[in-house]
Amino acid sequence: MQETSAAITAERKHSHVDICLNREVCFDRQDTGLGAWRFEHNAVPEIDASAIDLSTEFLGKKIGLPFMISSMTGGYGDALALNRTLAETAERFRIPLGVGSMRQALEGSAHRESFSIVRQSAPSIPIYANIGAPEVAAGLSREQLSILIDLIEADALIVHLNPAQELFQPEGSTDFKGFLDKLGDITATIAVPVIAKEVGCGISAEAAKKLADAGVRAIDVAGAGGISWQKVEEHRYLDRFGSEERFSPSALDELLNWGIPTADCLTGIAALKKKNPEYGSLAVISSGGIRNGLDVAKSIALGANIAASARHMLVALHAGTLDEMILAWSNDLKAAMFLTGSATIENLKRAPINHKP
Repeated sequence: MQETSAAITAERKHSHVDICLNREVCFDRQDTGLGAWRFEHNAVPEIDASAIDLSTEFLGKKIGLPFMISSMTGGYGDALALNRTLAETAERFRIPLGVGSMRQALEGSAHRESFSIVRQSAPSIPIYANIGAPEVAAGLSREQLSILIDLIEADALIVHLNPAQELFQPEGSTDFKGFLDKLGDITATIAVPVIAKEVGCGISAEAAKKLADAGVRAIDVAGAGGISWQKVEEHRYLDRFGSEERFSPSALDELLNWGIPTADCLTGIAALKKKNPEYGSLAVISSGGIRNGLDVAKSIALGANIAASARHMLVALHAGTLDEMILAWSNDLKAAMFLTGSATIENLKRAPINHKP
């Protein structure tokens, strides 16, 4: 039974990658909101552009750029090669890497190497394990938590929050009851930090507060503006069942575009931290529609510690241009820093930025 469940999960994970690469799955009724923000130009930056330092610290680890390759895949045959390349790239740039959901590794031993290859290929960078909120709500044993952490020698555990995806997923689990209590048990049990991550619908300030109170050390907002996992799962549903409708046609479009824009998530959580000093140490990752290094720079000025991307990285990986993309994003970031007179990432956090709808 376990191997059968693992095989079903493996097939689903393979289809996710295929759909993200080949179908229209991005938000089309709203965007990240980052485009409405503009840096204030500094005509006298008083810094040497060649001396700008892009390195920073995240969750106690020094990294080369304020950027991570976000959670994508693992748990099926072809994922081994993908994860090896992603890990090798992250190691070269000294940036963190999150693996895809490791549910399959808990369901059976097949394809576990598609996860363990990450640490083998990237011995020195931060690597983050990953499990879903439904699995947390159902309860994870100490043995299962050890598998998640030990398999990749993880520096943190990502718990991904995906109620909208589960709602649309043909075989989705929508029982999130008791999740926060179980999450608190995990944060009190494991030795590595826990990162709470949405998958594309965003995390509000109120939700971030509840997660921090449960012991979470970092929030990955994953706001609306990038991939809509509702759309990914809707494609899978229609592929399986044809034109059978589950929702009213007049409601479906809004549900497929459901979520909080990335910029709104960032400003909301920044306001929470400013008003409540007890949340001041809560780290923030900006993701959800990050398209370039300028979006990374804006994210940091709006309160993020680092930014992250998955789909753009996946597309570039398949095109053989992943290194070139990360280098271009680094140059974008450095340009924004020079033009705001920010010699370091800490300086960039204080760069003047204005909302101009």
